[in-house]
Amino acid sequence: MLTLTLKNIPKELHVMLKDSAEKNRRSLNSEILVRLESDFAAPAVDSEAYAKELKTFAARLPRVEHARVARYRRQGRA
Repeated sequence: MLTLTLKNIPKELHVMLKDSAEKNRRSLNSEILVRLESDFAAPAVDSEAYAKELKTFAARLPRVEHARVARYRRQGRA
């Protein structure tokens, strides 16, 4: 097994990792390993394809009539 030493870890990050390890009933070392492994195992996201899908989805949404929304707000309905 190889050893890795982490330096200059922000205190807030250390506290979050420690809390997470405690909740998951793991050592701090095990928690860090699990998080690293899950990050590398996550599928890669094609951001261009995702953006295209999002634009297509947004284009299919109904248009908002801002005057109607403003009127509803004045009436206390939104």
